[in-house]
Amino acid sequence: MKSGSLPPEVIESLKKFIDEDVRSGDLTTRLTVPEDATALATMYAKERAVLAGIEEVAAIAKFSGIEYEVLAFEGNWVDPQTPVIRLKGSARTLLSIERVCLNIVQRMSGIATKVNRMVSVARGGNPNIKVAATRKTTPGFRFFEKRAVAVGGGDTHRYALDDMVLIKNNHITAAGGVRKAVEAAREGVSFSKKVSCEARTLQQAQEAIGAGADIILLDNFKPKDIGGVVEILKSEGIRDKVILEVSGGVNEENAKEYAATGVDVLSSGALTHSFKSADFNMLLSLN
Repeated sequence: MKSGSLPPEVIESLKKFIDEDVRSGDLTTRLTVPEDATALATMYAKERAVLAGIEEVAAIAKFSGIEYEVLAFEGNWVDPQTPVIRLKGSARTLLSIERVCLNIVQRMSGIATKVNRMVSVARGGNPNIKVAATRKTTPGFRFFEKRAVAVGGGDTHRYALDDMVLIKNNHITAAGGVRKAVEAAREGVSFSKKVSCEARTLQQAQEAIGAGADIILLDNFKPKDIGGVVEILKSEGIRDKVILEVSGGVNEENAKEYAATGVDVLSSGALTHSFKSADFNMLLSLN
């Protein structure tokens, strides 16, 4: 999920994004811009943000026959008026891909910025804490949102349902209890897959650990209550047998307090569903 060459299926998604926007043709550009006109187009940050999405813009440029020069690195903070990538080629093509390129960079940079800020806050309470996203992503845009999380310094968590076993409250109900759910998962899953189990009480956490869970997901606990759970698990000699993850209501305001409780992971759906897109623009000049 981290930066690198984009997989072929992602390139195909980017092509579909362009096709969705252009459809049968860019009517305005076709009517107003000479077919042989060439131009430079430079994308600029309009506010301070953690940059993400530049690899996607470079990929769009490449399959569109546009030259490009990356001017700023993903994962770094950029200030207003900072140029981040420059494109060169057909003016018609540049105008036709402009909006999709901006949409991707704005959304991915917005997520990366939110993640970076939450990680910084959380590590004030525990320098080793991991801040993770969830599957609360936009259908069709998950790869890009998850990659933005990684660029921002967060953990992507599981990408899809087949990555690991994550037993939630409804699974527990359907299975007939925590122990039954964990034991069934433990028996049926490969040794290579972790088993995580949601716990809404101390008793459920203890039961899940006893049944062989690798990860305990403490859901909707208050920080003061988590501290108590951690201390009891330590006293029973079972704290270090599992990864402790917290979810439910974790945000930038309380991340430091949650991180200081002694857990290992903070997960937050807000990282990918409640972010503010960063503001960028693209300015074109004729060659």
